[in-house]
This record gives sequence, structure tokens and C-alpha cells, in this order.
Amino acid sequence: MQFSPPLKPATLIKRYKRFLADVVTPEGETLTIHCPNTGAMTGCATPGDTVWYSTSESAARKYPHTWEISQTQQGAFICVNTLRANMLTKEAILAKRLPEFAMYDALRSEVKYGAEGSRIDFLLQAQGRRDCYIEVKSVTLAEQQSGYFPDAVTLRGQKHLRELMSVAASGDRAVILFAVLHSDVEHFSPARHIDAEYARLLKEAQSQGVEVIAYKAELSADNISLRLPLPCTI
Repeated sequence: MQFSPPLKPATLIKRYKRFLADVVTPEGETLTIHCPNTGAMTGCATPGDTVWYSTSESAARKYPHTWEISQTQQGAFICVNTLRANMLTKEAILAKRLPEFAMYDALRSEVKYGAEGSRIDFLLQAQGRRDCYIEVKSVTLAEQQSGYFPDAVTLRGQKHLRELMSVAASGDRAVILFAVLHSDVEHFSPARHIDAEYARLLKEAQSQGVEVIAYKAELSADNISLRLPLPCTI
């Protein structure tokens, strides 16, 4: 995914009210920008980090600028826009860059499913093959080259794991794909130290036939591409 027009840099002053951040541009202008990430953003929002932001031409937007990427003072790139995880996954599947899904020829997004009223991120189909349900999670929390999900307790994420177990029990393919959007991460694990119930459910889901996959994005201020498989310890 190429950013067009190119992202612009600024220095982070602070993030606040979950959806807003103040930054200062190289020219000295202070901007309030939209933060499209409701999580804790641990390690992704340190004052002094470089923020790479996009700009919308929509006159309806109160805050036309969107925080896309953090570049830490240690040099790591982190995509903090959680909407990008699904976009990158869809792009990679359609481009046949993820061999686990290369055999499917039809993709649908946001399909209703499950007893708890969920929507699956992607439903893949092909004649003569089991339907494949894919739930995508964005990973931005990193500690010593390990990536973790979630970065806060997630009841919604726990629900998704229960739904995927039901899919697997019905005979269809159920996949949870962790899209690692942090350049320093080399390995994925569930964040037991943050949400022990999510970690327990993920292990149970894997034992019940849910496939657990992690792919890392190649990141820069110019483009992002999901293409590198990572080992997982569940």
C-alpha cells in the first residue's frame, strides 16, 4: 500500500481523549490530528516521537489530518491506524502473497456470522473447498522484539475467539491472523500479562482447530506491505 499523497512528518506533543493528538510540524505549526486507535498504544505514543500523518480533502472533517505511523526515537516504525490491518491483509490475500489463502478465488468482507452477532473480517470461498473465516488483529505492542496482542483487556476479542471455535467445530476453516505492524517485532505471543482470559481462549481455540497465523508488515513512511510470516508461541 503506497501512501498517496505522501505522509508528512511532525513531532508528537501528546495524545489525549483517545482520538486526538497534538503535534508540531517542522515549520513550527501546532496541529490537532485524529488518532484512529482506541487502544492503549503502549510504546507508540511517546512525546518526542515522529508522527507521520495523512491529510483528507473532505470539507466535512473537523480534523483533516490522520495519524498513520509512529517513528520512535529508537528508529522503529509502527502503524497505529488500526484500519490499515484489514486493508493490508485484503491486499496481500488478493495479491496471493499469503500462501495459506492462495487457493481461494472469492473474498467477502464484514460478513455476519456466529451466535454472538459478529462480523467476520474476511470470508474466503472457492469451489470444492471449505469456507475460510479470517479474523484480523492489529499488533503494535512490542517488548524485546516480541509482539503482543492485546494491549488492553478485550471482551470483543474474546468473543471473536469463541465465534471462531464454533466455525471450526462446524467443519469450516477458522483463522485468526495477527497483522504485526511494528518493525522491531520478530515473534508473536498473546499478552497473558495484560489479558489472561484472551490468552487462555487463544490456546483453547488453537487446540479446537482454529489456525493462528502472524504476518509482519514491511513499514516505511512511504508504503506498507504485509508479507513476512512470523513464528507464534501460544
